[in-house]
Amino acid sequence: MKKNEVAMTPPMGWNSWDCYGPSVNEEQLLGNAKYIADNLKDYGWGYVVCDIQWSEPTAGKEGWAYRPFAHLDLDQYGRQIPAVNRFPSAADGKGFKPIADKIHGMGLKFGIHIMRGVPRLAVHKQLPVLGTNTTCDRIASSDSVCRWNSDMYGVNWQKEGAQAYYNSIFALYAEWEVDYVKVDDICNTNAYPHAPYSAEKEIEMIRKAIDNSGRQMVLSLSPGPAIIEKAWHLRKNANMWRITDDFWDEWHLLKEMFERCEVWQRQVSEGCWPDCDMLPLGKIRVARDGKGHYTRFTKDEQITMMTLWSIFRSPLILGGELRDNDDWTLALLQNAEVYRMNKESYGAEQIFRNEETAAWKSFDKDGSVYIALFNLSDSDSEIAVSFEEAGLTGTAAIYDLWDKATIGNADSEIKANIPMHGAKLYKLSIK
Repeated sequence: MKKNEVAMTPPMGWNSWDCYGPSVNEEQLLGNAKYIADNLKDYGWGYVVCDIQWSEPTAGKEGWAYRPFAHLDLDQYGRQIPAVNRFPSAADGKGFKPIADKIHGMGLKFGIHIMRGVPRLAVHKQLPVLGTNTTCDRIASSDSVCRWNSDMYGVNWQKEGAQAYYNSIFALYAEWEVDYVKVDDICNTNAYPHAPYSAEKEIEMIRKAIDNSGRQMVLSLSPGPAIIEKAWHLRKNANMWRITDDFWDEWHLLKEMFERCEVWQRQVSEGCWPDCDMLPLGKIRVARDGKGHYTRFTKDEQITMMTLWSIFRSPLILGGELRDNDDWTLALLQNAEVYRMNKESYGAEQIFRNEETAAWKSFDKDGSVYIALFNLSDSDSEIAVSFEEAGLTGTAAIYDLWDKATIGNADSEIKANIPMHGAKLYKLSIK
């Protein structure tokens, strides 16, 4: 299966990081999967992704923090395997296959997070690389290390056995029937601070390993911000890539995302999705104190976030503990018309943006046009976009996608009174 035949629409689903950090366990993973199957699957939400540190038995013992030089559970070939104390079904060498089977049985898809490279522990133990005469210490780049996680060394693409190592881990993921792999510390300059985007060769090895595995897998690159000058390389090798550092529930980060979407809008295409990062909705940061907090975004800010992500056609990956959603949050995630736009629209572009307002448009295959208006200011305001600015002619029937109501006709402009930090999303049927 070729890269451009996977993730033909933006992936939608859930990732464990925003609520459980490095500490997620089997019950939490499957509990959130069941919530999606029962409440969200029919609206397009389909992926369940286990984030970082799943091979570390003690992850989460110190809250959200990573444990420096932590022990990782590995097989005899230096490949990470799930920590059985956190994922009991992985016992006896089963790995993530039992969890994948349960998630697939719910009609969903299963994903995992990995760090680029080879585990330090495998290097120090000089474990063999499967199918070769070399060992993990001979393929590692000891000067290529993550600045915020000590688990791995980079893989030196020039060394014999380097590609074989990546082939071996993705062959294992294929055995587990993984559908989605998020690779971290790889798509910006953080990995190689003295050689921007030198992770390019590791990305290519990963791409080749997925293609060799015989299984369809979405390749998600993280963290960001990705480098726009290398968009051609990202499109060639990945299905989605972060255009931002970790995104949290702070208004200034949401406002900054408008600039990032403006920069990346021309790079959106089938199978290639610039990624605005996970959606901090509902209850997040549970691993910090066992309780967490509900998103600090106001309801209007949540509408703004979902509108921008959806019209831009970012992947939509939820981050909160779904089982604690309130009715309002659940309704936000069950808007079939908005998520149709995310999956099926095309040609999205920013119409205008300044410090206080922004507007976007995109097109539906049925001939209608989507218009999104955003109030970026700190007070309620009337926002308008003229037909001329939007490149429209004629008369249009206007439907409000969030309020699910027809609001009349227009032939010269679309305008609305919008609360501070809020948004309106319309579908225009041109007559």
